[in-house]
Amino acid sequence: MTISDPASTPASAQDSPFRDERTSRDEAPQFVLPLVAHIEKAAPPARTDALETAARAVLVMLSDARALGDGEWAEAVRSWQDARIRKVVRRARGAEWRRAEALPGITVTGKSAEVRVFPPVPLDGWPKDLARLQVSGTDLDDPEPPAGPGPAAPVLWLNPTVDMSAGKAMAQAGHGAQLAWWDLSDASRTAWRDAGFPLAVRTAAPADWPALTTSGLPVVRDAGFTEVAPGSCTVVADHRPLRTG
Repeated sequence: MTISDPASTPASAQDSPFRDERTSRDEAPQFVLPLVAHIEKAAPPARTDALETAARAVLVMLSDARALGDGEWAEAVRSWQDARIRKVVRRARGAEWRRAEALPGITVTGKSAEVRVFPPVPLDGWPKDLARLQVSGTDLDDPEPPAGPGPAAPVLWLNPTVDMSAGKAMAQAGHGAQLAWWDLSDASRTAWRDAGFPLAVRTAAPADWPALTTSGLPVVRDAGFTEVAPGSCTVVADHRPLRTG
């Protein structure tokens, strides 16, 4: 069984969706992948769990049958991936969350976090119940430092020198997961999906970051639309099959 979709794979690194300079992708209609984090005032999720849940949500969307081939979301996903790969994280609580859950999408649950991912929408064509949600207010904390990742776990390493809000970091973790997904073989994709997309998001040690960015692993270089400078390396996706080929 294969779950690859040739139309969803970037043509070349020279036409990366994350380059900060203008490319042919800017000429295509622009779409965005909406992610909505369930954040109640009284019980917000832990930051790291929210980041990991958002990354898994992106992978769940990319591998869903509705996003592949002739699926009902496939055309929107292809249009999104032909342009800039934009992801926007908004927050919802109470009735806002219930309205978001009523829209077509997939809810992914972590230890304390819930993130709902929706099929891509035009940059200026968000559904009303999503457009009204706030982008700000996704600043989250970890009640205690996260444990080190397991030796076999895929890890999305965050740049230790770049400060990002939780919402921005969730989107960047999603970018890293997507780049890893694109670079994996069909067999590795299937194994990862069947295992439930285990992964960890951790901040790299400053001394390790230069080696990570030059290791040949997928690197997210942000286009600089929000929060960080254009061209900033924000995430390195480290997955054992990507190191072994």
